[in-house]
Amino acid sequence: MHNYLKLSFLLLLISACKSDPKQEKQQQTAQETKAEWFYLFDGSSTDGWRGYNMDSLPPGWTITDSTLTFDIQLGLEQDYQGGKDILYGSEEFDNFELYLEWKLPEGGNSGIFYHVKEGYDGPPSVAPEYQLIDDENYAKIHDLTGYNSQFGEEHPELLQDWQKTGADYAMHVADESKKELNPIGEWNSSKIVFTPDRVEHWLNGKLLLSFVPWNEDWHKKKNSGKWENAPDYGKFKKGYIALQDYASPIWFRNIKIKKL
Repeated sequence: MHNYLKLSFLLLLISACKSDPKQEKQQQTAQETKAEWFYLFDGSSTDGWRGYNMDSLPPGWTITDSTLTFDIQLGLEQDYQGGKDILYGSEEFDNFELYLEWKLPEGGNSGIFYHVKEGYDGPPSVAPEYQLIDDENYAKIHDLTGYNSQFGEEHPELLQDWQKTGADYAMHVADESKKELNPIGEWNSSKIVFTPDRVEHWLNGKLLLSFVPWNEDWHKKKNSGKWENAPDYGKFKKGYIALQDYASPIWFRNIKIKKL
């Protein structure tokens, strides 16, 4: 009996030391999911970032309070004539999930580009853009009439749906009924999911739009609007991630990407 008890205790001890396969799988999955995310900007360094068609960051882009910031005053203080859009130049991405947080001042304007290629005047002529703008105040501060009139808009003085936050700029509009845009000066989160089968734009946890890239509808939109005279717009299936300076302050943080 004594030996039997010793054997039973030994077997229980061995069993306790073994990992639960289900728990082990869950831990492994959680670790893999965490590892899939790669920070393009983590608040501590601008490594990998440079100006479009440049080798370094343009004046005005800096880190302030762990935030990637475009300081318009710093940008104006130097005798600089080039563009100030920036890109993460260490790697190109094809299929991905991109997440970042941002905020704008009153009347602010910016954007997030993907599949960016260099050698053009700027990212807008070649790369799709997730629009960032002050929906409420931009048209009150800036005169849009001249610009929007060229597209035959009925009310060119107003910010058009294709120009509003979350839109695939000048291509696909965001669902305004799903939009929960935080007030100016407060942080918002945006997510872009790109695959050849489906593209998604998210804002503050809400899906605002989705479309299929390069299908018949996509080409129809591309060839009948703002991009009809931009032959290379949206054609590249791999490229850089870029951020837009549009002559206003802008703040970004927690910029991370996951390859799909």
